[in-house]
Amino acid sequence: MSHILAIDQGTTSSRAIIFDAKMRIVAQDQREFAQHFPQSGWVEHDPADLWSTTAATCRGALERAGLRAEDIAAIGITNQRETTLVWDRKTGQPVYNAIVWQDRRTADSCARLRDAGHGDMVQAKTGLLLDPYFSATKLAWILDNVEGARTRAEAGELAFGTVDSWLIWNLTGGKRHATDATNAARTLLYNIHEGAWDADICTLLNIPQNILPEVKDCAADFGATRADLLGRAIPILGVAGDQQAATIGQACFKPGMMKSTYGTGCFALLNTGKTPVTSTNRLLTTIAYQLDGAPTYALEGSIFIAGAVVQWLRDGLGIIRKAAETQPLAARADRGHQVYLVPAFTGLGAPYWDAECRGAIFGLTRNSGPAELARAALQSVGFQTRDLLEAMQRDWAAGDTVLRVDGGMSASDWTMQFLADIIAAPVDRPDVLETTALGAAWLAGMRAEIYPDMAAFAAGWRLERQFTPAMAGPDRDALYAGWKDAVARTLSR
Repeated sequence: MSHILAIDQGTTSSRAIIFDAKMRIVAQDQREFAQHFPQSGWVEHDPADLWSTTAATCRGALERAGLRAEDIAAIGITNQRETTLVWDRKTGQPVYNAIVWQDRRTADSCARLRDAGHGDMVQAKTGLLLDPYFSATKLAWILDNVEGARTRAEAGELAFGTVDSWLIWNLTGGKRHATDATNAARTLLYNIHEGAWDADICTLLNIPQNILPEVKDCAADFGATRADLLGRAIPILGVAGDQQAATIGQACFKPGMMKSTYGTGCFALLNTGKTPVTSTNRLLTTIAYQLDGAPTYALEGSIFIAGAVVQWLRDGLGIIRKAAETQPLAARADRGHQVYLVPAFTGLGAPYWDAECRGAIFGLTRNSGPAELARAALQSVGFQTRDLLEAMQRDWAAGDTVLRVDGGMSASDWTMQFLADIIAAPVDRPDVLETTALGAAWLAGMRAEIYPDMAAFAAGWRLERQFTPAMAGPDRDALYAGWKDAVARTLSR
């Protein structure tokens, strides 16, 4: 049993990746699933899709690797964060669709809570802002809007969880209702200083604590899979939210180290060590990872739309057939004029936190076409990253910045070079781009005692390519000033 199975349940697809004893990828399987948009600003998933695609990819990865369950020492899980599910404890049936992290339906309730003066208390306890991005107001919405849900919750008949909890419940046949500290820290219900669910916030939102899962370290015993699922009972020994798993996979274990993941959204985390840093620039204070009962904290900047803007070019506009076409298209764009795309399709995240603004395009001319839109889409990711880094540098002086990157968009040389240019700092792309799954695998493998400790794991991190700034300072400043002007015109307040 020298292999680890990593489950990577994301916003648009579920994946399973098998790593060998040297943490090399042996095989993987991936399944996309449907996105549901019942109203403007609402985003949902069918919980059955999340579970069925996860189970299918686990079986598919084993088959592709030519392995059996007996070859797998442990399972690690990483997942889209904040997405909210509620299900029946006896039947396992969800009472409503999963409300996705991108969903903005509770913007008004968050505004009412802020106006009532609760924002400072919530931020002091959770490190988060009162925003519909997080799980708590989504959970309250389900309890308030699904017939009978609140009564059943108060009677102890229902369970709440983020996606990791939902998968653990199904993998173990309903025997475990658990989460890890990193996912708990994204719910807006967890006191990151005391390491416990917060009674004051639960009372404020009228959420019964009996529906909340048990919170564990990232490397811990989360139970074992049903024997009939994969062929034998396999222990689940590692869990972390996707951005925290990527931080681990990038070996950002020292204070001051920073990573940015470019998936559906973009999330930059700066390790601040054992001390939680309260942001004065509308960033989030969160738990980077928790081992042996000791949390390590981070500052986080959250961008809602990164890779999703490329999906929009493909599915919304139809100007590309696949994501790989975006880079050569952007390279052909007319250098004589600049188009800005502000991808506020579901509002803007850090440091703006404007749930009501929507996407906009500025600078169009008669000569604007697919190439200029592709370039604007890719550049929007770099501009938003600079927004985050400047806010982080104001909150925590970390010296010279080197940004470690991962996620699907990091494979684009054009995008990464623009990123280095616009932030005026080196961008390091690792040899293994699957850092999110690698982080989950390392947690499980380290717990199973087949992977090395933290120091040895960090020493094994390898650089594939470093992108260094090549843009002239005045050009960089002019481009970014245009971006800031475009955002100012897009904000709703």
